[in-house]
Amino acid sequence: MKRPPSGVPKPTEAELEILHVLWARDACTVREVHDALHPGEGSGYTTALKLLQVMHAKGLVERDDSQRAHVYRASLSKERTQKRFMLDLVKRVFDGSSSQLVLHALGSQRASREELREIRKLLNKLDRDMP
Repeated sequence: MKRPPSGVPKPTEAELEILHVLWARDACTVREVHDALHPGEGSGYTTALKLLQVMHAKGLVERDDSQRAHVYRASLSKERTQKRFMLDLVKRVFDGSSSQLVLHALGSQRASREELREIRKLLNKLDRDMP
């Protein structure tokens, strides 16, 4: 498997679901991950366990096995993971053009006033920081 420059492979869709739980809660046992993803369902615990074991082997999560129930936490921050996916998306889909990505995103989905304010603030900052 080809690994990205950071040495940690990009997570699959199922692994991303688990990472979202870990990012929101900081650290979880397998049971807590399973219950967050499948509330009220008794089945699927072993699937969550197996995915976390695979993620640990891939370096996506860290495991504290000092307690009876292993506790997992994400190895990479949500922001760093988002950046990796974004860079890959820009490169593969938008021929390396960040502006095309932004124009497409804003043209195809309605942004809230708050989001537009944040975008304007970022654009103003980028404009000020230009040489």
